[in-house]
Amino acid sequence: MYPELLSFIKEHYNILLYLVTWIIAVARYRRYFDTVLGFFPIFIMYTFLTELLGYFVKFQEGFQFFSDDQYAWHNVIIYNIYSLVSFSFFFFIYWKTLKTPKFKVIVKTGAAVSLAAYIVSAFFQNPFHINLYYADLVASMALLVFIVLYFKEKQKESSPYPMKQNLLFWVSLGLALFHLFFPLIFVAAYEAPAFYSQFQLHKLLMFLIVAMYSLFIVGFLISKRRAFR
Repeated sequence: MYPELLSFIKEHYNILLYLVTWIIAVARYRRYFDTVLGFFPIFIMYTFLTELLGYFVKFQEGFQFFSDDQYAWHNVIIYNIYSLVSFSFFFFIYWKTLKTPKFKVIVKTGAAVSLAAYIVSAFFQNPFHINLYYADLVASMALLVFIVLYFKEKQKESSPYPMKQNLLFWVSLGLALFHLFFPLIFVAAYEAPAFYSQFQLHKLLMFLIVAMYSLFIVGFLISKRRAFR
């Protein structure tokens, strides 16, 4: 039992990290419960459950979606749905947070283009068996633009509180770091698998996940309610 558990944690430590992040997010919930990040703990738990389900579908026969042995382990549809939910969640956060009308229009436009990218991709890539990685690329680029707009607004604001006490600053920092590389890694995995394997890009992806959630945790631990925006 214990050797199996240790092996699971060693190979899928990101799942444990999601759970730890959720626990900290709930413990510090009073600091941001009435902000636009009020549903963040629910999103983190959704991430944890998605990864857990993905693991069971891939490795446990009783959870598999397809009877055909060739596709029995495929769990991609879970992550395609997760991508839609994830990007929609963060797009909404920046749309609500940004004050400049022009920036809000940019968020709406970027969200619409991203949704169109997923719809178009679904016609050319089977979402049950392959990640919609080109759509992920478009959505990641849009999210990075929104984060830049957010930092641009924050730079012009005068606040008595240091930026490091703002939870959304740490969330944005983590998201920016991850999405600078995540879609390119996924494209490489499908379009250049030899390159992906040679340079061990999966390890880079896991490092980015750890870095992103570590920044989230830092934000939960040191942020102050009055500094939020």
